[in-house]
Amino acid sequence: MKEITAIIRRDKLSATKNALDELGYSSMTIQSVEGRGKQKGAMCAEMDSELPDYFCTAVKLMPTPSAYAVEHSLPKVALYVPKRHLTIVVPDDVVMPVVKSIIKVNATGKRGDGKIFVCPIETAVRVRTGEAGSEALS
Repeated sequence: MKEITAIIRRDKLSATKNALDELGYSSMTIQSVEGRGKQKGAMCAEMDSELPDYFCTAVKLMPTPSAYAVEHSLPKVALYVPKRHLTIVVPDDVVMPVVKSIIKVNATGKRGDGKIFVCPIETAVRVRTGEAGSEALS
């Protein structure tokens, strides 16, 4: 078993869920997160496709501080971009089809498309029934 963790744009969540449903993997955990990559939170560099391309080039937008920084009076240099954190556990033999599907849906060719991490899972146990291993995934 492998755990696939994907950090994706907010506006790509629905399409990603649909693509995973088509593959037969609808069980997942989703969290709203904030973070930054090489661009250090620059708004236009990593914005979630909510503004058209011409807007970012026509208007010089400044990065915005994270909600946490604003609410807690932290220095406004702590800049973060809102994303979605998706986690799914799948059998070893379907890792690459799932990863390729996530990439296909989320690749825009622009900065901020996200990252995917694949980690081994030793075991899984369903709390309700006590089923373990691959039986706990279905």
